[in-house]
Amino acid sequence: MEEVDVEPSPMLIPSAGFHQRHLGFEWGPGDLLVYETNYKLQGPRSAGSPLVHVVRKDEDICSPILRKLFNESHLIFVGLQKIKEDVPSKNKKSQFVSISKNYRSVIRACMEELQQNAVSAQDGSLASQYGDQVSILLAIELIWNLCEVLFIDAAPAGSLLLHLLDWVRLHKSDVDARAREVLQSESPAQHQSYWDVVISLVLQGRMDEARQVLSKQASLRAESSSVFKRMDVLLQTMPIFNPTGTQTLTEFDVKWRHWHEECDRCLQDNTFASNRHLETIVKILVGDEDTILEQKELLSTWYHFLVTRLLFTHPTIKPPDLHYYAQSSMNMFLGPRAPPEPLDIILLSAFEFDLHQVIKDCSIALNNWWFVAHLTDLLDHCKLLQSHNLHFGSNLREFLVLEYASGLFTHHSLWQLAVDYFDHCPEFGRVYLELQIERIPLDTERKAIKVLRICEDRQMSEQVRSICKIMAKRALRNNRLGSALSWSIRAKDAAFATLISERFLQDYCNKGSFTDLDLLDNLGPAMLLSDRLTFLGKYREFHRLYGENRFSEAAKLLLSLMTAKIAPRGLWMTLLTDALPLLEQKEVIFSVDQTYELMSCLEELNTGTKDSNTTDQDEDIESTKTELLRLALARNLAMAIVKEGTIET
Repeated sequence: MEEVDVEPSPMLIPSAGFHQRHLGFEWGPGDLLVYETNYKLQGPRSAGSPLVHVVRKDEDICSPILRKLFNESHLIFVGLQKIKEDVPSKNKKSQFVSISKNYRSVIRACMEELQQNAVSAQDGSLASQYGDQVSILLAIELIWNLCEVLFIDAAPAGSLLLHLLDWVRLHKSDVDARAREVLQSESPAQHQSYWDVVISLVLQGRMDEARQVLSKQASLRAESSSVFKRMDVLLQTMPIFNPTGTQTLTEFDVKWRHWHEECDRCLQDNTFASNRHLETIVKILVGDEDTILEQKELLSTWYHFLVTRLLFTHPTIKPPDLHYYAQSSMNMFLGPRAPPEPLDIILLSAFEFDLHQVIKDCSIALNNWWFVAHLTDLLDHCKLLQSHNLHFGSNLREFLVLEYASGLFTHHSLWQLAVDYFDHCPEFGRVYLELQIERIPLDTERKAIKVLRICEDRQMSEQVRSICKIMAKRALRNNRLGSALSWSIRAKDAAFATLISERFLQDYCNKGSFTDLDLLDNLGPAMLLSDRLTFLGKYREFHRLYGENRFSEAAKLLLSLMTAKIAPRGLWMTLLTDALPLLEQKEVIFSVDQTYELMSCLEELNTGTKDSNTTDQDEDIESTKTELLRLALARNLAMAIVKEGTIET
């Protein structure tokens, strides 16, 4: 087994493990339960702590704001899976870049909302929590944007530096705020941050804006206007590569070298010696690394230093050469004493085009799988991860998506998103879904129906039966017979359907009427699931026919239930009693043969073994019913014989 690169950071659990007590634990799908036990190696046992601590690996999943990130990125993920393989690669590239920007816009929106909440939060600890989440999202967006430039858009020489400048400008936005502050002041040229703003704009390659701010100073100093004009010309004439233009990279390089030589000439001639700020700017323009490094506070990061260094020394940098400049820039900026942060190492791996290391380091550094799962999925669609297969049967993309989706399943509402992620993991997605879906607490019938629909859409028959059985048993415990029968039918559980049918019949015997008539009247072919259910459905049909005054059809159905032995023997007396109103009708309902069959059933019932638990009172009631039935049957037989004899004559 491969060892981890770093030791896992310890987690302190308040009040747990003190007083030399042993800790017990229980693993869950997304968290860990920790508790103190009474176990002691020696001496008397002491009372354990009454507290159970829940240790969560991923707290972000509980954040309402970050849930928006999960929900919106899910839609982008599903849309990405729909891109067809047969689309030309040129068209795909623009689609992939667009999808990457969509992901980043979702991150940005979430980050802005967190920042607003951090400002408005009254609770200091909550504001600190929001601030931490903002920092994490800033790092995520920074890494994602760089990966978009280097891997997804794969900008060539010339365009590469333009994209890197945009990347730096986007993530060093404090320059704009300071520039507005300076320009909106009463005397911009006298503002304490004036020259910091000018130099910051130059460091980011924003020459037109730098010229605009510089003009405020030139208008105040008439005696040195020629020096400012000279600087203005240098800034204005700095060549910028246009990827959509007709100029070739070679032509641009020649033009840039001429401009660079002109800047160097001005420096050598001491053109700007009278103004130390302008001299600093011209040293930056010629790419003097010591001068650029002196602006550490304005640059703030080594990767900003890298892009500025390339802008003024090697604007036509090719992607394969980036790693050399990145490594040296980091070393120069941080120095020998400052160790690189995890973010620095991740960005350096990206500049070295080591995608696998980027994903690996992000997996270790970040506290959830959202970022690595979605980035890896996008890179996999770009065919950039084909060589990275894992040793345990799944590729890197599927492994990370499965881990992320498994985490979503621990949340009470986000589990529905996880289903789509599992659906797009062809190797192990279904297996994971089958295991995870069984862990969903079926709190309400509405939630159970959602889960059931998911299982039915994917032909997960075992899970369908399991869910239906659980809900049927729960409904039966709550004496909701209709719901219990409905769930048992969906589960195709004949034994349980028989049990519930028995309960329906018992209720009928006790109350004299059926409940849940809509269900019983519309059983259809489902009544064939078990003999008892068939009897229940047909018996209810008999009552419906009787209620509609269709006595002849009702009589035939009642007789067939008894003669076909569908009716349980314990209900024969009930069925014969139900026949009494039909026997008492003025019109003859039962024919001679049907009357004889009823008589036969009555005699068979009376000649059977008696229940030993029957009381004398019950026997008297049964005896009275029998006498009444015999009398009614005899009267009906006489009327039927007369009627049939009259018809024959």
